[in-house]
Amino acid sequence: MPSDWGTFFAEYGTLLTKGCTDTLAMLFASTALAYLFGIVLGVVLYLTSPIGLTPRPVFNAVLGWIVNMARSIPFIILLVALMPTTRMLVHTTTGVVGVVPPLVASATPFVARMIEQSLAEVPRDTLESVVSFGASMPRIVLGALLPEALPSIVRGVSITLISVLGYTAIAGAVGAGGLGDIAIRYGYYRYEDEVMLVTVILLIVLVQIIQSACDIIAKRIDHR
Repeated sequence: MPSDWGTFFAEYGTLLTKGCTDTLAMLFASTALAYLFGIVLGVVLYLTSPIGLTPRPVFNAVLGWIVNMARSIPFIILLVALMPTTRMLVHTTTGVVGVVPPLVASATPFVARMIEQSLAEVPRDTLESVVSFGASMPRIVLGALLPEALPSIVRGVSITLISVLGYTAIAGAVGAGGLGDIAIRYGYYRYEDEVMLVTVILLIVLVQIIQSACDIIAKRIDHR
């Protein structure tokens, strides 16, 4: 650990604060967008599955294959492969803005599978009672399916956030900013071991906060 905390934070405090801010911006922006797309994709996967309300075996198999293929691509490869698309969408491939599209592309299939699994945990009799009242599919999904699965979905949010947090650190290697970028530029290239250590500690603290917060929220909304 740094021997003189005052001197260390006088020199690196502003840099580390900016790194935390950039990391949180990348983390929450990309995760929010990933859930926006992932919930839709996960609902479709569940509804068209053999245990879903509108089974479509062929469609479900093709869509599932596409999702699995997207999940299998390592993030660093996806980051590089999507650079032309990222530049077209946000006009840059670096910084906080430049890393959001590949983060969303990487997290969305992961989210979709977790949403599908959370929906599959909803008791069948709960859905059948709603269906028996003649509710439309949107009403079933928004009024019964997603609310019943919400505690499981919230627990899945913690897994997604922690995974995306790891991706932001990887993105720092290619100039995305955030704590990962600080660890690479100062901790690795400049042999500033104290900076590397503090960035790791900050990432660990963020993981603990995310996990604890999601656990508390899930317990409060779970009335089963």
